[in-house]
Amino acid sequence: MSTLRHGFTTGTAAAAAAKAALLLLLHGRAVTRVDVPLPCPHAGERTGTSQNRTEPSAPGSDQRLTIAVLRCMPEENGARAVVVKDAGDDPDVTHGAEIHALVHWHPDNGPGNKFRLDLDGGPGVGRVTLPGLAVPVGDAAINPGPREQIESAVAEALDGRSGAVRVRIEVPAGRKLARRTMNPRLGIVDGISILGTHGIVRPFSHAAWAASVSKALDVIRAQGHGFVVFTTGRKSERLYREVFPRVPGRCLVQAADFFGHAMRAAAKRNFLQVDWSLFFGKLVKQAQGFENTHAHEADIDFAALARRVADAGAAPELIRETAQANTARQVLTMLRQEAPTPVLAALLEELVRRAETQAQKYGPGLRVRYAVFDFDGRALRLPPGSESARTSETEKLG
Repeated sequence: MSTLRHGFTTGTAAAAAAKAALLLLLHGRAVTRVDVPLPCPHAGERTGTSQNRTEPSAPGSDQRLTIAVLRCMPEENGARAVVVKDAGDDPDVTHGAEIHALVHWHPDNGPGNKFRLDLDGGPGVGRVTLPGLAVPVGDAAINPGPREQIESAVAEALDGRSGAVRVRIEVPAGRKLARRTMNPRLGIVDGISILGTHGIVRPFSHAAWAASVSKALDVIRAQGHGFVVFTTGRKSERLYREVFPRVPGRCLVQAADFFGHAMRAAAKRNFLQVDWSLFFGKLVKQAQGFENTHAHEADIDFAALARRVADAGAAPELIRETAQANTARQVLTMLRQEAPTPVLAALLEELVRRAETQAQKYGPGLRVRYAVFDFDGRALRLPPGSESARTSETEKLG
């Protein structure tokens, strides 16, 4: 994994641009580099400070990044700063795109040195028109993580000052780039989304990541373990470990979107059991049998998902809404709001059954189980057995 160069997200680029522009307004000088916080890490992740770099040494190892600023200048009684997005070795369509922040600040002497942030998207930043996303309909497509990151960067630049700060994020090439993304199908119009749960880009879609999964399995098997937990990322790994804290950390592997590769690699190395820790959307894609569940490789078949919802006993209106949905998040939200609890439970069991079948096609002979979480980190469905049973079984399989 160390051979892959990590980059930073559009959210980190936007936060850096906003902070640089505000620093120009406050201090009258343009900066060429700016240090920004990453979105708040989850419990149990390591903390530290960056060493004046734009690339963290490893995923999750830092809470901050130092980002180069391409240019910074006064504009419209405010200031504009520009950061070039660097996706590292990930084939991200936004790699090399300019991310702009136009910032205005109006000081006041309000109580408690509070500041007010007005954050919006300008040209090249998409606008949400359909439900089911993390951003409300009508808002600029700036996800919650980047919003938090931009607000933290602005607060740092203000350094206790009060007042109103208006930040407008712009992406000059955003409309053109958006044609190569999922945004048009998701109802995000006129530009790209400002994304980034963790602030860094890990090259999950790079073939070398698949090779690193195989290497990790070699290490686990060499230590005598016959049990592996595949996760789709850092958050699903953390959630699994919260539920099963006594499962050895060395037995967890971030397989990302490489469903087929991970199962074949585990079978080739004679593992006995595989657990997957993932979110609802990835479960749906695995149940469909996609070898790679990346958004650019695998589209959810909402018509098929609607049939599963019907089989689970949902009302006709909910079945129709599922068939017309745009995201898995939207479907899950509708199920929780509109369907009796047994409907969601039955749907999850059917999706898990189908996913297990697909997993065993890629990895014949493996026992496969699933831990499924919602988008807020709550467990939807866990593998059978208590934690103590899991611990004993892990030791037995090892």
